Amino acid sequence: MGNICSVSISCDAIFSRCVQCFITKASYISQLEDNLVRLQSELQKLIHTRNDVLSRVIFDERPLKMKRTEQVQDWLLKVQAAENKVAELQQFKDKETQKLCLGGYCSNNCKSSYNLGKRVHKMLQELTTLKTEGDFKNVAEKIPDAPVDEIPIHPTIIGLQSTFDKVWTCLGDQQAGIIGLYGMGGVGKTTLLTQINNKFLDTPNDFDVVIWVVVSKDQKLEMIQEAIGKRIGLWDDSWKTKRLEEKASDIFKVLSQKRFVMEES
Repeated sequence: MGNICSVSISCDAIFSRCVQCFITKASYISQLEDNLVRLQSELQKLIHTRNDVLSRVIFDERPLKMKRTEQVQDWLLKVQAAENKVAELQQFKDKETQKLCLGGYCSNNCKSSYNLGKRVHKMLQELTTLKTEGDFKNVAEKIPDAPVDEIPIHPTIIGLQSTFDKVWTCLGDQQAGIIGLYGMGGVGKTTLLTQINNKFLDTPNDFDVVIWVVVSKDQKLEMIQEAIGKRIGLWDDSWKTKRLEEKASDIFKVLSQKRFVMEES
């Protein structure tokens, strides 16, 4: 003999769910007219939020090294899409509201009014979500510095090509830590360094950053640290107030995690 499984289903629960489902669907029609008005109102609130965000974006992007975040850009596109959807729905307003009867609780074309009411209800939820998501703490971020800054120079090196080739070969040697260029003033050391610096712009390499630092006998250490700090993203108002030892420690921590070229002229 097989076992008998008995399942008890409450008729009240089924009836309650059916009633709730009916009420929800009926509300798409009964609340259609009010929801269409509310839809336009909620859109205006979202547009005001969008305008506030755009004002912040424009202000933050004024410095050339700032750009809007991906989250903000994506949100702005969603708001524009939502605005277009609302405009599309509003086109059916007069036509569909004329179909309503019995004080707006029914329609001469229930299917048409129901479908529009459902879309309007869903759109209201989308507008509410977008407005909440528009509360950004930061709307722009710093643009990462380019690994190499191009330095203007005459494209031709006269009499230095062989030296250039030797230095460039050494730069590709993993064992080479320091490369020294020496000679009397005016023989072309700075020109050679500039050419090497610019070579990194169009030549594949595995260096994270190229740092150009001008060093002279009278050069203050603070100025050298400033030049390095700016290239590796340390330079800001708080960093400027640090002691030389603290700045040196910060520079070491950053550069110890990078493969870099530091050119001193």
